[in-house]
Amino acid sequence: MKDIKFFDAANNVPLEMHKVRTVQKLNLISPDARLDALTEAGNNTFLLQNADVFLDMLTDSGVNAMSDNQVAAMMQADDSYAGSATFTRLYNKLFEIFGMKYFLPAHQGRACENILAQVYVGPLKDKKPLVPMNYHFTTTKAHIGLNGGAVAELYAPEAVKVNSSHPFKGELDPDRLEKFIKENGADRIAFVRIESGTNLIGGQPHSLKNLKAIKKICEKYGKYLVYDASLLADNLYFIKVREPEYKDASIRQIAREIADNCDIIYFSARKLGCARGGGMLTNSVKIYDDLKNLVPLFEGFMTYGGMSVREMEAMAVGLEETMDYDMISQGPLFIDYMVKELDKKGVPVITPGGGLGCHLNAMKFVDHIPQSQYPAGALGSALFLVSAVRGMERGTISEERKADGSETFAELELLRLALPRRVFTLSQVKYAIDRICWLYENRKLVGGLEFYEEPPVLRFFLGKLKPVGDWQQKLLAKFKKDFGE
Repeated sequence: MKDIKFFDAANNVPLEMHKVRTVQKLNLISPDARLDALTEAGNNTFLLQNADVFLDMLTDSGVNAMSDNQVAAMMQADDSYAGSATFTRLYNKLFEIFGMKYFLPAHQGRACENILAQVYVGPLKDKKPLVPMNYHFTTTKAHIGLNGGAVAELYAPEAVKVNSSHPFKGELDPDRLEKFIKENGADRIAFVRIESGTNLIGGQPHSLKNLKAIKKICEKYGKYLVYDASLLADNLYFIKVREPEYKDASIRQIAREIADNCDIIYFSARKLGCARGGGMLTNSVKIYDDLKNLVPLFEGFMTYGGMSVREMEAMAVGLEETMDYDMISQGPLFIDYMVKELDKKGVPVITPGGGLGCHLNAMKFVDHIPQSQYPAGALGSALFLVSAVRGMERGTISEERKADGSETFAELELLRLALPRRVFTLSQVKYAIDRICWLYENRKLVGGLEFYEEPPVLRFFLGKLKPVGDWQQKLLAKFKKDFGE
């Protein structure tokens, strides 16, 4: 987005560098209908019907707006099972941007994680393999665990500081990594993973300086550096604007330098490229040979990998558009606006604003709710009741229980309000801010949650919870009194 100043500085807001040409009608149901919908969904925002949601801030995965050029490109798709020209166009674009010779397609990022874990974690099972990383993602941790491994989060101290001015809170600590390898033995390390725009700690980025330092350690101990590029677009923007050495570099130059310091890049195109699909990239023929046999087994033939060819065409265009500063800056600037507006009003949020979305600090927002009653999940339920805005719990519910059945309490209890690219208008963001501020003023009315259906793996997707007491009825009564709805 352009750095355009307003004559009235008080109204300085992010200026969209796109126009809306296709619209979708939204529906704002009554507060009582919201309570019914939430009860039916077991207080799990994943289980809400989209028809009951006004602003869907659950995720940016697969819901970013496509450009006119992406939609047009879908019409030229070649649906050949093998040797598709669509695959060739996608491959050529990936090679142009990242400079990696081998591409293995997959239907999305977690499919890549499945293959990587089976190939590099599973064979070390007897050694109790470890995967050091800056921070885990839910499916990453699950796949590594299913193959007998464990993640080791070796983030820098700033990562879990809720309020900070540090520009790169998503970094992997080089000193902790080297110490960890020495203490546990390099033979137990399956690979080292860095996630761009760390999803679970506020969408916080890493610097290129940090990536290079980690790469040197990986080379020293003969370990692959695996890079999750799903949230690369945001991280590219933050390197450009926050890392002084790259202020004059193009987005394309930054992307190539990231690739040059990785052994494997994998991604979900539901995020990167604003389409649906994914894949793995490498310059190593050995890595390619290690991975390729599992692609037809789990995903599909090597020239489609479980993806729709139309989505592959859209992905190729979306990847090129990711090299456009105006495109990749829109999300972070909207998020920054939302974070700063809430922060000014005293609402506890993660600072500085990162990528993906605005993150409410539930630990402080509803500090009267114990972690055993899932404050981030309770806050998500409460926000839906008073606004029909759907967010995502990123706290203890997103963790898994320990082997003895006790809870793994999250270091941060966050309610993520995702801002998919080019989807919401600023007035809709202001509506969400308004309802959040009202809820903060009435936060003592919010109570906790408890499970009544709890799956053993990835419980945040399908688990169901009920309120502890009648706090939801009391909250709605106060809302109706104030708003007359």
